[in-house]
Amino acid sequence: MLYRKYRPEKWSEVIGQNPIVEVLKAAVANKSIAHAYLFSGSRGTGKTSVARIFAQAVGCTPTDLYEMDAASNRRIDDVREIREAVTTLPFESPYKVYIIDEVHMLTPEAFNALLKTLEEPPEHMIFILATTDLHRVPETIISRCQTFVFKKPAREELMKHLTSVAKKEEYILEKDAADLITTLGDGSFRDALGVLQKVITVSPPAGRAGKDNTLTRDEVARVTGAPKTELVHTIARAMIESKTDEALTVVVQALDENIDMKVLARLLMHTLRQAMLILFAPDIRTELKKELSAEEYEFAESLGKGERAKRLPALLKELLNAYALIENSPEPALPLELAIIRAGENK
Repeated sequence: MLYRKYRPEKWSEVIGQNPIVEVLKAAVANKSIAHAYLFSGSRGTGKTSVARIFAQAVGCTPTDLYEMDAASNRRIDDVREIREAVTTLPFESPYKVYIIDEVHMLTPEAFNALLKTLEEPPEHMIFILATTDLHRVPETIISRCQTFVFKKPAREELMKHLTSVAKKEEYILEKDAADLITTLGDGSFRDALGVLQKVITVSPPAGRAGKDNTLTRDEVARVTGAPKTELVHTIARAMIESKTDEALTVVVQALDENIDMKVLARLLMHTLRQAMLILFAPDIRTELKKELSAEEYEFAESLGKGERAKRLPALLKELLNAYALIENSPEPALPLELAIIRAGENK
């Protein structure tokens, strides 16, 4: 799998988390190692990878490194086993390191047992707790850890990484294709590389990718079931111009083509947001030009012109509300359709 093959194994390979990397490197250099760390952030942002690199940096060998998934080892007995094990000295390292992933899944009883260990940890012990849901971790646990929040990578960083990985796999990833995969990956290196893996799997050399192994946006859309550019542009333009009937017709067409409504809504927001930024923040146009193909930028710029463009924030607000409802809706297209109707009423 690409996300395993290209997982960072040293500090210089970690992308998008420079402040965290610098603090942890300084802690190792100054020998000011804490006994407990808490890494939080959305999935696929590098929490576990950084934890492993940090463990290696403090001199922990694989023999003294222990990893536990709290989603499947969440009982008090599982934590009690850790409490008993931490009292023994490391086999060959200065520290024993325990990485507990998805720590928020522990039961209240297990958290209480872990708290006792964190309150009086042996000198040779380091805990690294990782979570995608920080608010479910008790404050008593958080207060006894050094906490670090992992942010989603910038779009440009993720697109650059995808292009680099594709090149190493002997593919050329077009800018529009990288942009779409980045959107589908939703700020997760792991998810984005998973999408790229899927596209490459069904686009073998000299096959659908072409003789030069070029991966286009249409190829990514075909493999992932994402809507084509023309479809997204048609709805976006119709919403701007309050052509409700046209926008609804295209949504029904997308539904008939088995296009994921959440993906459609996300791509619509992505396109309209670009137009909004071009309109209200001209100073960042240069950055947007780097991220977008000439065609995408030209379309976004066209949406941001005219009196109707001032409706963009209101349209995006409607789409945001719809996006949150799609997953639990008995009719996946309904929240998006209602958003389009409301947007058309507020001319």
